[in-house]
Amino acid sequence: MKPVNIHTDGACSGNQHKTNIGGWGAVLEYDGHEKELFGGEANTTNNRMEMTALLAALRCLKKEGLHIRVFADSSYLLNCFRNKWYANWKRNNWKTTKNAPVENRDLWEELLGFLALHSFSFFKVKGHVNPNGTEAALRSAYKKFLEQNGSGFDYDEFLHATVMNNRADALAGRGIAELRAGTEEGEQTQCAAEEEKR
Repeated sequence: MKPVNIHTDGACSGNQHKTNIGGWGAVLEYDGHEKELFGGEANTTNNRMEMTALLAALRCLKKEGLHIRVFADSSYLLNCFRNKWYANWKRNNWKTTKNAPVENRDLWEELLGFLALHSFSFFKVKGHVNPNGTEAALRSAYKKFLEQNGSGFDYDEFLHATVMNNRADALAGRGIAELRAGTEEGEQTQCAAEEEKR
């Protein structure tokens, strides 16, 4: 079965303040087809935007039982799934090891619901890598990519994941820009792609 690749990113302008603007972006790839999604939200956090990007992509899937490969630059998002933080959270009634309520529980619970519907692999992509940078810089980034994700990716696949991460980042920026401009589009998911056959 061909995998569905999901590339996500989130951003928050003024993340350290109570009043801010967040944006998220995602690109789905399947069998030569692509779908782009983006949106924005006021008074949020960078972590919520990272999670919302993945949620929006998963909500677009029309079938169950897919193999999904998630590429993201968010350690918060990836480590939860890779290290199964959620198992301890659920055992502890959604409390952390410091007995504090788990942040973003509403989004985590919805995300975890998709684990029963599909099989997943999660991969770390370093954000803001210039795919047109020097060969030496890219080879160094590729080495780090393999250290974090295993040796199953060739150099061209790494470059593609880097390009797609930059696209997701640009879409998140677009979500922020449209929300800042006060357009209705900035508050809703935007799709621009050929119709996938799933």
